[in-house]
Amino acid sequence: MAAAAPAPAAYSVAQYLADRLAQCGLGHVFAVPGDYASHFLDALDGMPGIVRVPNINELGSGYAADGYARFRGIGAACVQYGVGTFSALNCAAGAFVERVPVAFISASPSTKDRALETTESILFHHSTGDLDADRDIFAQVTVASLIVEDPVLAPAQIDAALIAMLSHRRPIYIEVLQDVWVMGCARPQGALAPIEATSDSNALAALVDAAWTRISAAERPVLWAGIDIQRFGLQDLLQRIVDASGLPFTTTSLGKTVLDEAQPQFIGTYAGPASPAGTREAMTRCDCPIALGTIITDDYLDIMGSSFGDMIEVNYEEARVGWAYYPGVALRDFLQNLAERFEADPAFPRRCWAAIAEDDDPEASDAAGPLTYTRFYRQLTDWLKERALLDDIVLVLGESTSLYVFGNLFGLRQNGFVAQAAWGSLGHETGCALGVALGSGKRPFVVAGDGGFMMICQELSSLVRAGIPAAVFVMSNKGYAIEQAFVNIDAFTPQGSFAPFDVLPVWDYLSLAKAFGARGFRVDSRDALADALKDIESLTDVPALIEVVIPEKDLAPQLARLAGAPVPERKYLRTPIPGPTGGD
Repeated sequence: MAAAAPAPAAYSVAQYLADRLAQCGLGHVFAVPGDYASHFLDALDGMPGIVRVPNINELGSGYAADGYARFRGIGAACVQYGVGTFSALNCAAGAFVERVPVAFISASPSTKDRALETTESILFHHSTGDLDADRDIFAQVTVASLIVEDPVLAPAQIDAALIAMLSHRRPIYIEVLQDVWVMGCARPQGALAPIEATSDSNALAALVDAAWTRISAAERPVLWAGIDIQRFGLQDLLQRIVDASGLPFTTTSLGKTVLDEAQPQFIGTYAGPASPAGTREAMTRCDCPIALGTIITDDYLDIMGSSFGDMIEVNYEEARVGWAYYPGVALRDFLQNLAERFEADPAFPRRCWAAIAEDDDPEASDAAGPLTYTRFYRQLTDWLKERALLDDIVLVLGESTSLYVFGNLFGLRQNGFVAQAAWGSLGHETGCALGVALGSGKRPFVVAGDGGFMMICQELSSLVRAGIPAAVFVMSNKGYAIEQAFVNIDAFTPQGSFAPFDVLPVWDYLSLAKAFGARGFRVDSRDALADALKDIESLTDVPALIEVVIPEKDLAPQLARLAGAPVPERKYLRTPIPGPTGGD
């Protein structure tokens, strides 16, 4: 006869973790149930202030928590041991790369069961045989990865992990033994807060002087903003710099909408060759790129190859002017000093030297013919502007051709665009929509590639269950177009053909929407899209799945430029600086 489960304590480890998460600002936990974590899920369901949000699988939980944290500054996913955690590992890696503070919570066999597995080689369900495996693997993509085995130590362990998450804006992994959840522990003491990075005063002064000398001498400097600006709460400070300097500003794809993009100084989002023509010209003419809070990916090989020595680059992990590095400088401190320099110098604000309107693509005004990436982009974004919906929605883009097409958009509001543009996991866009909706309080408009959507389509059911009126547009060309473009761009010519491994199956999206309880639409022309948008606008508590039929060989000009560009010679060597050198 199995031993009775331990009686819950008056105040348990499960309650402690839930309370601390709520105190840090968490209002929702995205969860897939598992027996090892059931005591924690019970604690959540009995606690006011935090809502347990069910998902279909662990990728969905991880992506949703990621989307939520991008707006709330904290997210959480609770998944089953082993089979669940290893599935969610991809989500943790993306959050680590893109600085998204998500707590991944799991549980493992009880104290007694762990002893049996160790001494008698009894393999408990979902265990690899190495009871530390989950913790050790997550240690590679988190700033804290721990197993809670002792209720006395639990408060200190949990607090230290949460502080690390808040300080570095990166994920953590907390695993609690099944029986430890209900054991008694001390109640929370005080409030948790991030540890703010401080600067070495000499290094900061030297960096500011070197940067100011370069900026003052430059004729065409450009402010290039990245995602660290949003993650570390530095948007108001950057806006001060924009206002005081008069300089044009751009962003990375990942950092798009860190500031309001309706400002006249915004010159478009810079995505290397995929950028709008005016943005490419401005960045080519720029003699001093000022990269602030950027995560530099291989989309930027061209500018890093041509302008590394001319660049000022300060983010959470490094600070440099040209080839000179300045360890121990916090991003916030540098921005504060830079703002004060601009505000004190009578030579600023300068007249913005680069005034750029939205990209003028010849296809944009052509109403004839089938839908293409560009025609769909123009019609949807024009409709959003005409209906004055930009304040009410968040555009969510997947790692697909559409990311680079919609990256050309001007006029978006601050925090109005989400894309996993650095890690680039297919399916993130649909998976994170639930978290984006609950975290931002706005309606997600998702544009997904058909390949990415197929990987996570069941999360449409989670949107239905939560009553979220997301609009999920699936660009249906029956192939991995972005993959094919980089494998062999000649496949898009009339004589070319896609590689067999880049061809997707044909799905009945209308039937799929019906099966999940969503509203389904299929559009293949401008008129059909216009009719669908009218119906979609009126939805309030149910998501819409829209199949956007485009030709298989439609090659968006942004992707054509990106995939067709020669890889530049790498004329630089990035020198890693050990440990974080900035941030909050």
